[in-house]
Amino acid sequence: MKTYKLTAFEQDGKKILDEAFQAASDDEAKNVGENLLKEKGLDENTHRCTSPAGKLILFHR
Repeated sequence: MKTYKLTAFEQDGKKILDEAFQAASDDEAKNVGENLLKEKGLDENTHRCTSPAGKLILFHR
């Protein structure tokens, strides 16, 4: 399992979510990240999810 980082922002750039989670693959991490954002009502905010290697897995502006 790898540790991925999910971050969401307000329109003014203020960080409102900074959460790490475990996933077996980039595809699984993308799904987990999307679900976490939906659960927290942040799926329409600017967000990103990055892999341990710094690869951008999920992004919305």
